[in-house]
This record gives sequence, structure tokens and C-alpha cells, in this order.
Amino acid sequence: MIAFKGFNKDLTCRGLKFNIFNITDQANCRQNGFHCAENPLDCLSYYPDWEESVYYKVLASGDINEDGNDSKISCTELTLLEKLDVEKFVYESLKYMFIHPFREWSNKVCADRAEVKEGFMIVRGKKPLAKGKIGVTIGFAQEEENTKKIMLVNQFKVDGKDVLPDVWYDILGNPVSEESEGDL
Repeated sequence: MIAFKGFNKDLTCRGLKFNIFNITDQANCRQNGFHCAENPLDCLSYYPDWEESVYYKVLASGDINEDGNDSKISCTELTLLEKLDVEKFVYESLKYMFIHPFREWSNKVCADRAEVKEGFMIVRGKKPLAKGKIGVTIGFAQEEENTKKIMLVNQFKVDGKDVLPDVWYDILGNPVSEESEGDL
């Protein structure tokens, strides 16, 4: 199964150095095995600091165990597939939310509006709006009118050219004027 894993910058986790392919003999979420998460955003519960951590898309295989607390799993075989930068991390997070719209939200997901000062944020709602500082990545997830099902996702990086800092944008990348903000 495809999952996601956070590490220290040197690819260590709890004192163990990881390679491209890793194998162990037991997988129990509460005790042993290689831990990873189906939802990329859940990795931030364990490795919250982007300056000190790296994040990978992984293949979890062999024996797999879940504990039901979040999307964390434990497996006996873990293959590192791709290192994720912020943009790819947000993309994978939006993809997970699109596939699993009714699962619990991360604290990196805001309802309806978000002001992003550093890193990234995902805003989710019927008419999501966001603005941010230069360099941040903003993810958008638009829900269907009468349900939490997601009908559209998008993301932008505030680059100062195509997406300006401190300007409200909708999911399509259209700037929203200060006067019309209250109408949305």
C-alpha cells in the first residue's frame, strides 16, 4: 500500500537509519515495525518541523498493522519511493482528502478561509479562500454544496508574480477583492 513517512534529515527515525528498502520481522503499531501513515498530514504529528525533517512517499508491504488512532500503520517491509518537497506533499495531501473526504481533518486544514504565514496550509469548504506570504504553498479543497464530499482540488505557490502575497484567492486562482469577500 502507498503511505507516507517522516524522518530526521539524515533518514533516521527513532535511532534507526533507513535505506531505500527496509525489512523487519514484526509489525505492531504500538510496539514495533516500520511506522508510516496513509494520510501525509498525519506525518506532521510525529515530524512537525520542516526545517529538521524530510518526508517520503513509501510502499508499505509485508505484514501490516493499524491501531485506529489516525492513519498510522506499521509494516514489516518499507520501500522509500520519492522524497516530497512542500508542493508534492500538499498535492499528496489533497489527493488523500479527495479520496477520503469524510475522515478527520488535520490541524493543517482550515475551514473556509486561511491566511498562510509560512510553509503551507490547506483550506477546505464550499467556497474556500486563502492568502499568504511569499514562498508559501496553499492547497484548496472545495466541497459539494450539501455534503463534505470534495468536488475540486487545486494548489498554488505564492510567488509574487502569478500569485501575489496578501491577496485573497479562490480555488481557481482568481483574486477576490476586499469588497466582495463578505459576499462569498
